[in-house]
Amino acid sequence: TSAKSPMQTLRILFMGTPEFAVASLEALVKAGCNIVGVVTAPDKPAGRGMKLTESAVKKYAVENALNILQPEKLKHPDFITALQALNADIQIVVAFRMLPEIVWSMPKLGTINLHGSLLPQYRGAAPIHWAVINGEAQTGVTTFKLQHAIDTGDILLQKSFTIGQDETTGEVHDRMKEIGAKLLVETVQSIAEGSLQPRPQNELIDIANIKHAPKLFTENCQINWNQPAASIHNFIRGLSPFPGAISKLDGKILKIYRSEIEIATHKHITGSVFTDGKQVIKFAVSDGYIHLLDLQLEGKKRMLVADFLRGYRSTSAIVID
Repeated sequence: TSAKSPMQTLRILFMGTPEFAVASLEALVKAGCNIVGVVTAPDKPAGRGMKLTESAVKKYAVENALNILQPEKLKHPDFITALQALNADIQIVVAFRMLPEIVWSMPKLGTINLHGSLLPQYRGAAPIHWAVINGEAQTGVTTFKLQHAIDTGDILLQKSFTIGQDETTGEVHDRMKEIGAKLLVETVQSIAEGSLQPRPQNELIDIANIKHAPKLFTENCQINWNQPAASIHNFIRGLSPFPGAISKLDGKILKIYRSEIEIATHKHITGSVFTDGKQVIKFAVSDGYIHLLDLQLEGKKRMLVADFLRGYRSTSAIVID
């Protein structure tokens, strides 16, 4: 048998929960890394029958016969003992919850996190959403070492990529998870070879210009039709597919997933709705109109605008030719 690379001899503990984290775990497994354990969220009741559902990471770990831990509490003595027994050289965290110091400070090479932005920009829970909402032309991924305050640790590696003008958060997420997975493998390799120089974040930026990425709540998802078309378009794609940008149509909640901008001068009240009953439904905004392309009205399925209009007669929209 050939000698193992430095990367394959490291004892790695992986922590993550959603689909985004699976890409990273899979990349590490395929690179021949020694994954001594996978920590993920406990199974949760979901759906109509409230059946216990496993996290995306757990499903992957089960299929690949990895050792799984699902602690309710990260400070629980039994969990801490189990972690110590695994004797990991390094811990890797991708889309997991906040770790207590007793956990992140345990391995001798520390704990690495993969974050969905070019830190120190967009620290917080929703970095992809906010980059798209703010109309950024570029974002990226960062690997960094965990320390006390969230998303503030020394930066290891970064990779940037462009965001398309009409790209949604969901589309950026799907590209980012693959780019992030590659960067993570590169990071682990460099750490194993001892060739990585961590850089403190405060050397990288004027802290006054930092943009934040706080968690999104339903009350932040309401569209303000008084805003310029570009801002509204970015807001809609930034919240697509989840949690969805919200407005009202005929007194019902309307979620909009895709839109198109029409710049025009008009004298209509912002928020007025126009339709030709066939292909077009649009809202007046300060500098033109927002055309809805993909939407979901309360009580109905998500659908494309032409399909929606085939079965819908609006009571409040102004009919246009």
